[in-house]
Amino acid sequence: MNSHRYILQPYKGMNTRYRCPSCNKGKTFSRYIDKETGEHLAPDVGRCNRESNCGYHYTPKQYFQDNNISFDTPLPKLYTKPKPKPVSFIPVEVFKQSLRNYESNNFAKFLLGLFGVEIASKIISRYFIATSKYWDGATVFWQIDSLGKIRTGKIMLYNPVTGKRVKEPFNHITWIHKAIKQPEFELKQCLFGEHLLRAELLKPVAIVESEKTAIIAGIYLPQFVWLATGSLINLSAGKCQALKGRNVILFPDLNGFEKWINKAKELSHLARFTVSDLLERKATEAERKQGLDLADYLIKQDYRKFKPQPTEAIQEQNKVEKLPTKINPEQKRTPKSEKGEKREPLTKHFFSNPEPLCTIEFKEQPESWEQDITELEQFFKTVTLPNNPVRLSKCEVITDINKFIDSHIEVCKAQNGKPTYKSYFDRLVALKEILTVNPN
Repeated sequence: MNSHRYILQPYKGMNTRYRCPSCNKGKTFSRYIDKETGEHLAPDVGRCNRESNCGYHYTPKQYFQDNNISFDTPLPKLYTKPKPKPVSFIPVEVFKQSLRNYESNNFAKFLLGLFGVEIASKIISRYFIATSKYWDGATVFWQIDSLGKIRTGKIMLYNPVTGKRVKEPFNHITWIHKAIKQPEFELKQCLFGEHLLRAELLKPVAIVESEKTAIIAGIYLPQFVWLATGSLINLSAGKCQALKGRNVILFPDLNGFEKWINKAKELSHLARFTVSDLLERKATEAERKQGLDLADYLIKQDYRKFKPQPTEAIQEQNKVEKLPTKINPEQKRTPKSEKGEKREPLTKHFFSNPEPLCTIEFKEQPESWEQDITELEQFFKTVTLPNNPVRLSKCEVITDINKFIDSHIEVCKAQNGKPTYKSYFDRLVALKEILTVNPN
């Protein structure tokens, strides 16, 4: 039983998070409350959830000392522990209604630009990426647990070209249960992608912070089951219950490495954790300041050049034990006291094995489209553009040809030579061929 009188206020929605007195960011500050009265302490007594970028933590003890307040911790009172409220779930009807309108989904557009229709469609279906009308172009990342229950959905807004989150004039992030106005919703989050675990029991699990990173990494490195915590501090014992007995590799963002090393040690009773130091070894000082994650590096590469090893080789290197399909009646159970349970030691260097599970090389791409872009730009300026819609392919019709050309030229110039953005360049070339053959 927790005998502390003062605790951080449990999360019950964004109205229980406040503006940090140190970094001045809104909805990031958890205040301490008195368990006996339910009242807050002073407004600056609490902890900022932006641990990497702020780290502010002013405890009740420090507050009492700084203000010369005498405080004697009372003996724990005997009380009947209240029954926990049942976990709330999102109605299936709400979930189903969100799986549409991808033509207006900014994040879906970003995936389409990077990987094309076929791969983007598969990854959208795999993670049940959905659309919300809360903001124009918004995306829903559903949290579906291993039993198929929908815990909640995180609504976020992305730039369709860069794939970056929209944070101006405010941080565009909220929750489905808040959007559909369920004030008594009892939130208990799970890992994003947790629903994939039961179908892929023998694959090692890889965990990152953001949902976007898990989705993109799943395309480049499909030999892992990619999950996301949603933030640096969300890697917790409660969320990791679904990982029991699994081999788990953690890929923290830059500036989060040491925190996840410590957290992996705390959680070692649940699973066999390995913490990758790949980004720590590769990052420049400028990249550290930006706090880049694995996806920022991966999208600079051509995903088609990634050749994962066979699943069998991965399982052997990670010593994943296959689960028996039948119980052998002659096999005797070994008492826990005789097992002498030993867990594999926590290691930092996942990619430092003699034969690593996958090889990731972050090399600059020498190819340049600069001359081709100039020629395309000149062509579209001189040719007479049709007023009617133009069919570019079986699945794509251009309705506003001027807007199409301007946006694609802009992307090609900004992402010059990057293979993952070549689809933008290819569409411009295809349009040029159509207008050359049929100028009217």
